[in-house]
Amino acid sequence: MPPSLPDEYVVRFADTRHGRVRGRVFGSSSAAPPVVTVMGMAVSNYLTPAQAALDWTQAYLVDLPGLAGSGDPPHRLDVPRFAEAVCDWLDAVDLPPVIMAGHSSGTQVAAHVAAARPDLVAATVLASPTVDPKARSVPRALYYWRRDSAYPMPGLGESHRPEWRRAGVRQLVHLLRAHLRDHLEDTVPRIRVPLLVLRGREDAMCTERWARQLTDLVEDGRLVTVPGPHTFLWRDPAVWSEPLRELAAAARKAAS
Repeated sequence: MPPSLPDEYVVRFADTRHGRVRGRVFGSSSAAPPVVTVMGMAVSNYLTPAQAALDWTQAYLVDLPGLAGSGDPPHRLDVPRFAEAVCDWLDAVDLPPVIMAGHSSGTQVAAHVAAARPDLVAATVLASPTVDPKARSVPRALYYWRRDSAYPMPGLGESHRPEWRRAGVRQLVHLLRAHLRDHLEDTVPRIRVPLLVLRGREDAMCTERWARQLTDLVEDGRLVTVPGPHTFLWRDPAVWSEPLRELAAAARKAAS
């Protein structure tokens, strides 16, 4: 069965240098650092159950310019420009240092945010990081995506389709090429806060070897393996809650 979608959330828009950005807010503020998650490639709604599962803090799901519920940018953006928009949104909503998370292609944006603005970020989470070197061409990326999509995930395609339609084929092709050009292992060494990498055991798009290599690029990095494919957060939205809670507790202790 597909996960239950949240019944309600608060929406916070902010104008950025690259367009109007929508953030959806789940839960109530607490002593724990807020969690801010960047959407996957052109899709965002599938992450709402996972955001709602972080009931020990306030969680924010950020849509990138031109995608999902955000406004259009003045021109097409690459990964660093998407990260600039997220930084502007964080400045506008005026949060304390956050747990900066991303899922799939959102990990590349989240990593740029953490590297560029350590004043805004207490720790970083890369869930199902992309793009593994084995998949760095359009044909290979699509091949591994199709292999991963063979894992039964009821309701996921239905969740994605309206957001894929909003993006359109040209934008989807642009996004794929932009993310293929951006290499996560070049950004991660510039992150100066604790790093948590989460990988689904059956993820066909990200190897355990590469995920472990990413954690070795920082002083404080840890890999946690969970059941499921690349979109393990749809399969089990709560599976990341405890690892993130532990990360947030350690970040809070370090800041005190």
